[in-house]
Amino acid sequence: MKTPLIRLLLTLILFILGPQSWATCGGGGGGGVGGMGGGGTGSDPQVYPVPWHVLNPKDAPIDTGLVLYWFPSSNNELQQSSLRNSRQLTLYATQCVAMEISDVGTPAGQKFAADAKLPIVVLTSADGTQLGKVENTDGKLKVEQVEKLVDQEMKQRESALDKQMKDAKGKAKAGDNASAITIYRGVVDQKCLFPKKAKDAAKELKKLGVDDVGQIPDPPVFDRVKSAQVERTMIAGLKAEMDAQYSEAEKLYSQAHHMDPADPAPLRYLGEVYRHETGEWSKARKVFETILNMPADPLSRAVALHGLGKMTIHDGEFAKGLALMEKSVETYPLALANRNLAVYWNSEGDTAKADHYVHEALALDPNDAYNLIFAAAFMAANGHGDEALKIARENESMLPASYNLAAIYAQTGQRDKAIALLKRHFFEYERYQAVRAEEMMEARVDAVFASLKNDPAFVALTSGADGKLDATKTMDPRRGTAH
Repeated sequence: MKTPLIRLLLTLILFILGPQSWATCGGGGGGGVGGMGGGGTGSDPQVYPVPWHVLNPKDAPIDTGLVLYWFPSSNNELQQSSLRNSRQLTLYATQCVAMEISDVGTPAGQKFAADAKLPIVVLTSADGTQLGKVENTDGKLKVEQVEKLVDQEMKQRESALDKQMKDAKGKAKAGDNASAITIYRGVVDQKCLFPKKAKDAAKELKKLGVDDVGQIPDPPVFDRVKSAQVERTMIAGLKAEMDAQYSEAEKLYSQAHHMDPADPAPLRYLGEVYRHETGEWSKARKVFETILNMPADPLSRAVALHGLGKMTIHDGEFAKGLALMEKSVETYPLALANRNLAVYWNSEGDTAKADHYVHEALALDPNDAYNLIFAAAFMAANGHGDEALKIARENESMLPASYNLAAIYAQTGQRDKAIALLKRHFFEYERYQAVRAEEMMEARVDAVFASLKNDPAFVALTSGADGKLDATKTMDPRRGTAH
């Protein structure tokens, strides 16, 4: 059964869309900016959205690490809270600290928040033991207090590991190597929560002749001063990316990565610059694969999986690309990945699955312009041209949405407007020929531009198509994926 917060979001979606049969649509809009945005940010850009997961009763129980439960008081509080952004909490999500949003109707809610004045945050062990909580002040939670709650628990546990390390060293000094090895192995087993201590234990094990502990990752930088430097560099990179200064963004994201190689966020933003902005797909693949081979928060892993899936589909490996994108939304729900999955299943004639993924994308942010434009492009091909045109006209100034806006106008018979917006997309929004060539090819085989297929102006406009997609299979919508 869905939680009330989820039901509220779905109600908003159904109000906007109503029950429909979706038509093929190739472009989803967005991309870049770490895989999170459609193509724009607010006046206060954030680069460390906490990967909160909406708890569902069907989810498998968490059996390792710690769990941080957030019990919001309302959907408005959920959207406005300072808990949405935090480098500290995001890094803890790479270290087996699950971030869960729930309400009082769930078993966790009944156990930890049934009689509480919401909102509250509760920290527990994997076995459900409450370790601490943060209560609201005047209806608001402060992210600094939540960070402190987790910090304190981690320090207490780290102190316990220090005592174990000291005990093991004493055992080894006394000649009781077997006991020392047992204790050190216990510390190594905590490598997800405490990679630095696990590394120290592994060194001691090696001195005792034990070499089978495997690879232990480096810990991320939690030092407040250094962490603030990383975050400032990332924000500067994001601002550069939003100003289409992609070389500067690449430099700044790379700089942040070198400041903290164990932080997946700079790699996530860097990979999206390569994939979406500059079209350097070989670099993007390398970056995304690095993320998947390191301890990473669910959001970063999902962006990497989506990026690899998008590029794989473009290269014609549809089943493999589909599997990557399905794994992406299982790992963490991204609107962009859901839009791409809607496109794929619509092309396969499975309208139920297409409908599901469109609704999932909108549920993540019903007011996001890119989600609305994406839905409008579906609506335009399904007999709801007036509604689609209303959305298009209200958002026509949105440069990064030019491709989808063109799709709406093309499907509603406004040829000149569609051509003009496609031209804007290719030659004003896109800055790199590698990306432009890929998207020209997608436009040529995208079903939303079927009415323009033989139009001389359209053919000339897309003459730089890269040819990687098989144009002989005319209008195969699997070859048009959300940007």
